[in-house]
Amino acid sequence: MSQLSWAGVARLGLVQASIGAVVVLMTSTLNRVMVVELGLAAAIPGALVALHFAVQMFFRPRLGFWSDAGGRRTPVIRMGMALLGFGGADAVAAIALVPTHRTLGLVAAAAAFVIIGLGVSAAGTPLLALLADRVSAERRGRAAAIVWLMMIAGFVVTTLVVGRLIDPFSFSRLMLVAIGVSLVAFTVAWVALAGLEGAGRAPMLMPSSDSSSFRYALSNAWRDPATRRFAIFVFVAMLAYSAQDLVLEPFAGSVFQLTPGESTRIASVHQGGMLVGMLLTAVLSARWGSLPRWAAFGCAASALAFVALAVSPLVGTVGALRGSVLALGLANGTFAIGAIGSMMVRARGGQAGLRMGVFGAAQAIAYAIGSFIGAAGSDIGRTISGSDARGYMAVFAAEAVLFLVAAVLAWDSSTRKRESLVDSRNGGDALMASLA
Repeated sequence: MSQLSWAGVARLGLVQASIGAVVVLMTSTLNRVMVVELGLAAAIPGALVALHFAVQMFFRPRLGFWSDAGGRRTPVIRMGMALLGFGGADAVAAIALVPTHRTLGLVAAAAAFVIIGLGVSAAGTPLLALLADRVSAERRGRAAAIVWLMMIAGFVVTTLVVGRLIDPFSFSRLMLVAIGVSLVAFTVAWVALAGLEGAGRAPMLMPSSDSSSFRYALSNAWRDPATRRFAIFVFVAMLAYSAQDLVLEPFAGSVFQLTPGESTRIASVHQGGMLVGMLLTAVLSARWGSLPRWAAFGCAASALAFVALAVSPLVGTVGALRGSVLALGLANGTFAIGAIGSMMVRARGGQAGLRMGVFGAAQAIAYAIGSFIGAAGSDIGRTISGSDARGYMAVFAAEAVLFLVAAVLAWDSSTRKRESLVDSRNGGDALMASLA
């Protein structure tokens, strides 16, 4: 099987950026519109986002296994991008119905978020498996960094452009922007994938015995201690990260009185910080430390940034908000490179899709729980305290604690014996050895 060039890795990065462009519109701008402009309880967009992650929890391992069994991953990715683009535009159209047809709009939004979950599962899992398949051992860490850096760059560009295009705000303007984002994302992904995979792999043989079934393959992967420990770390870290995803923009709008465009640009500060943090970590981790330790450092720094975000209402300035959000982005970028590099190493061999699906399912479960709890927790905190600011502060403090737990888990992983990461008798590679 031929190896991807750096240009090929960048093309996969464009696909990942296209996925992120649609998703960030749903979890950032549309979430803020539901809470602030429509006055819905934050638990409603939290439940919608949790629904799309629940769909991923079920389908990511299955679609990863399906792409392992087939000869080519590209058709599955393209199908996923089509579903994602349609679901994204449909979600905005559904929310636009809420002011006049509340029940119908929310039901339609739930259906749209199910489609989004299917699209992300079908596009994202085979894409990462293709990256793991076609990048040599010594290049996987840098390849993962490139793909995620391009995804974050897509987040930044999308939030900046959308933030400017939707002011002055109207639902018709938002609808046009959402359709445009979906069409651009699908087109970019389709073109980037053209001819990239070639003839693909030989299809995996699927004997009729139970040993070939998805359930058997999944349980076999879960019995691997390294896979299981890493999935638990992913769950805790992403639980900490995801709780702010639906809270940050409503927090900026409710506590600091920012407009939809201004709060979307605050989200772009976070994504820009992540981009810088990932770049710095990608460079520094090649010379110092192991990737699990960089992940631990990023988690600890994220905890401190959440403390700063929690106290920003006491300072009361937009500058304090921007500084805290920037620090959070830098720390999240460091955590992401450490975690993603480790993930790419563990998703090796003939079941790259399945292992990516397992890690993706752990992330999806965490996101489903974290998104809903973060949003509902801000509602509960505001009700109990009688203050918007205190409700959000409680959520940020809880996230700081979770990131500290994730830092401990990552550090524990980095101090385990070399054989917990590498077994040269069973296909261990040079990059895995360097991680130990």
